[in-house]
Amino acid sequence: MEGQPKPKKRAATARAKASALKGKGTHFATGFATFIRTQGVIGLAVGLVLGGAVSVVVKSFVDNIIMPPLGLLLGSADGLKGLALNLGKTDAGKEAVLHYGVFLNDMINFLVIALTVYLVIHELRLDRLDKKKE
Repeated sequence: MEGQPKPKKRAATARAKASALKGKGTHFATGFATFIRTQGVIGLAVGLVLGGAVSVVVKSFVDNIIMPPLGLLLGSADGLKGLALNLGKTDAGKEAVLHYGVFLNDMINFLVIALTVYLVIHELRLDRLDKKKE
């Protein structure tokens, strides 16, 4: 058994490997914590949550306050979502309908959300917080 390492050497080698892995794990955890602090990941998470909440409120405002009068002006009782163009019948006998009112509704919804986000960022001067890295 000359070629076999002795049990003490095996144990020392295993401890050395475990120590090396522990060092890499600590280095990884430290690097990850630094990344979260320096890259603003927490701010991004808060922004996503608040953005989702603002999106729901603005969508409700657009659907329930802005669209009914616009639809009334354009002759639709369902607001802009009720505007559609009948293109005809398919070979299967189904109606082919172009619901352009839904697209207009979603486009206005997007524009109002974008304007709201811009005004909040501009008025609270949050755009000045993001400094360029050199």
